[in-house]
Formats: sequence, C-alpha cells, structure tokens
Amino acid sequence: MSTVFNFTFVPWFRSVAPYIHKFRHQTFVIGLPGEAIAAGKLQVIAQDLAMIQAMGVKIVLVHGFRPQVNEQLAAKGHAARYSHGLRITDPVALDCAQEAAGQLRYEIEAAFSQGLPNTPMAGSKVRVISGNFITARPVGIVDGVDFQHSGMVRKVDVAGIQRGLDMDALVLMSPFGFSPTGEAFNLAMEEVATRVASELKADKLIFLAEVPGIRTRPEEGESEDNPIATELPLAQARQWLTRLPPAQRPSDPAFYLQHCVRACQHGVERSHIIPFAADGALLLEIYVHDGIGTMVVDEKLEELREATADDVAGILQLIEPFEKDGTLVKRDRTEIERDIANYTIIEHDGVLFGCAALYPYPEHKTGEMAAVTVSPQSQGTGDGEKLLKRIEQRAREQGLASLFVLTTRTMHWFLKRGFAPVDPNWLPEARKRKYNWDRKSQVLVKKL
Repeated sequence: MSTVFNFTFVPWFRSVAPYIHKFRHQTFVIGLPGEAIAAGKLQVIAQDLAMIQAMGVKIVLVHGFRPQVNEQLAAKGHAARYSHGLRITDPVALDCAQEAAGQLRYEIEAAFSQGLPNTPMAGSKVRVISGNFITARPVGIVDGVDFQHSGMVRKVDVAGIQRGLDMDALVLMSPFGFSPTGEAFNLAMEEVATRVASELKADKLIFLAEVPGIRTRPEEGESEDNPIATELPLAQARQWLTRLPPAQRPSDPAFYLQHCVRACQHGVERSHIIPFAADGALLLEIYVHDGIGTMVVDEKLEELREATADDVAGILQLIEPFEKDGTLVKRDRTEIERDIANYTIIEHDGVLFGCAALYPYPEHKTGEMAAVTVSPQSQGTGDGEKLLKRIEQRAREQGLASLFVLTTRTMHWFLKRGFAPVDPNWLPEARKRKYNWDRKSQVLVKKL
C-alpha cells in the first residue's frame, strides 16, 4: 500500500514544485462571498489559505456578507432591497451589515487561529490584520433610486495593506468603507476585491464563486454540454460581456466576469473565477496545470491570434527547419493555405514565433493538434504553453472532448501537460488511414 502511495504522491508533489517556486512572494487577492461561509466552507478555505501562505504567497482576503445581512434583515422583518445589482442600504440594513461584518470577522479570525494536532492547521501561524483601508463615497441617487448608505470605493490605502503583507500577515478586509467625516458605507465585496487587486498590482485576483466558472458558450447557460472555459484572453472576455445581459445576481454569467475584466484592464495579469463548492478549489486552481475554473488573462491580442492568409509565408518559414530535421511532417504551401483557418499563431512585432493547428474530427468528439512549432529564440518563454491553451480552448468551443497529438521527439513536453499515450489504433479511422507506420509517431491524448 505504501509503495503505491509513494508512486502517486512523489510525482504529484514534484509536479507542484514549479508552481510553489513561481508564486513565492507574489500577492493574491481572494474574494470570499458570504454564500461560501453560509455553505459551511470557511474551515476548509481557511486551511487551504494557510497552506498557500505557508508556501510564500502574500494574501489579502476580502469577505462578503450578502446572505448574512439578508438573514439579519429577515429576523427584523425588513425586506432586502436591490437595484442595478447593488443593495439599497437604508439605516436598518446598515445596522444589519455592521452586525454581520463583526460576526464574520470573528469567525474568520477564529478559523485562522486553529492549530489542533492531526489537522491541516497544526503548526500554522497565521497572523490576521484588518483595518480601515478603504475610503468610500456614496453611490448616491441613480435613475431615481436613492442607495442611501451604499457606497463605492474612493481610495485604497495601498501602503497600509502592503505594510501588513510585509509583516507576513494575512490582510482581512470587510466590504465597508468610511468617508473623511467618519460615515460608514456598505460596499460590494467584488468591487473592493477588484479595486484592491488593481491598486496593489496583485499577481492574481481570485473569486470563490457560486458558479463553476464561465461556460464556453455563456449565452447558452449552465448545461453540462457547455464546458467551462479554463482560460479566457482579456479581449475575448470583453467581447463576451457585450453579448451577455447585465448582471444582477452572483449566479449571472457576467457578474464575476465583469470584475475580472476590470482587474485585468488595470494591471492584474490573471483573474480567476472558481467554484467554492469544489473541495480544495483554491489549491486545484493555483497548483494544478489545468486548474478548475476560468482564468481571464491579460495577454495582448496581437501576440496570440488565429492565422490569416497573410501568415502563410511566415508559417512556412517557421516550420521549415523542423521539417528538415524530421521533427515535423512536411506540409506544402497549398495544404497550409487550404487549412489556414485551423492555425493559431504567436506574433511579436510582426514576426511569427510560434504556431499550431487544430484539425477536428467532430464525429469522434476529438481533434488533432498538429504543426506545433516554437521558434528556437522563443523556446522556454511559455509560448508553447500559450498555443496549447488556445488550441484547447478552440477545441472546447467546437464541442470536442479530447485532443490528440502525434510526435516523435517532444513526447515528454506533452506528458507534462496532461497528455497520455495510446495505441495508434485509437485514432479516428480517417486519421488512421494517414498514419505513417514507418515514422512510428507516438500518439498522445488529453481529455478536455
């Protein structure tokens, strides 16, 4: 039994090591909705955050309290009122919000103070710091609706938050802000987390959400046949927002996406939407290659895009050396021109540095990733990774369930990224007829 455990644990732990090195000393802002706490997830989320912090990540935790405030209001026989996706905070709602915030802050601090033996918190030392880091202003009257004590972020005390992080503390923030006159305003957790991440220039903004992520066809809803888009380029995320109805509730597809887009537009390289219902969602998203939810990435559109007829000459020039040394199967100009819509390219300053093509076999719900090429000058910079992610995304959008490659020399690169070897007879019949048995290419498959 222990031998089996060693064979699974040791490779897994080694596969996590690059992410531990990469994220050490980085800053993550985590948006924790009140719904996650109401669902009883606080203890395990605190345990996972303690582990992440122990691996050198600086954490700002912004909690929400939507259901807790509604519960307090219901107990007082007072209706919760919303407009434009924001709570209307009258004096009764403000009292309920202050009460809920105080209660949740103590619960969160208690969760990080645990240290019982034989639990994930044994030996953990998480210092929690909170304070008046947000200056706020009133929302005011919008379309005739007076939002009363609901506010918006005016200013973030970046220096104060940074001092807490530099002391190796976890900075805890409630969705409250104060005016220079000392007036309290109820804020939206999502706006606070987004502004804090943007002002801090955080490396990640992560929302633990009620939804599993953003579907590849968001307008079609939550059908299981509509898979999660694991990675969304910022330009595409912005385009999707124009197609989706305005968000009113956290379960609306655009609700968290709009904040991820805003954060990326203001200097946060990666913003994530992950499901709090999934056990260990934070660990899976941060330390596993494919993650579990949706990541919005601020990558420049001109660097990674679908190819056009104008790119044929550049693709031929890029792949020619690899065809000559036998790494790639030779493709003539006519074939590339015919299939140019299948290609994705990486371009820097008008020069092609990488390409890959997707050949779908829809009747078998699979597709071939072919002509995968990264220029020698660009190898080791992550361009291959970007190409793979985009091809996977294109495959999911076409409803494919798997992706396969044929390779003679780069098998290990694909194995490290979730592909597994199969017998060539696994190939779709149409592709099997073109398989070169003399070349003896390895066939590797990845489930999407």
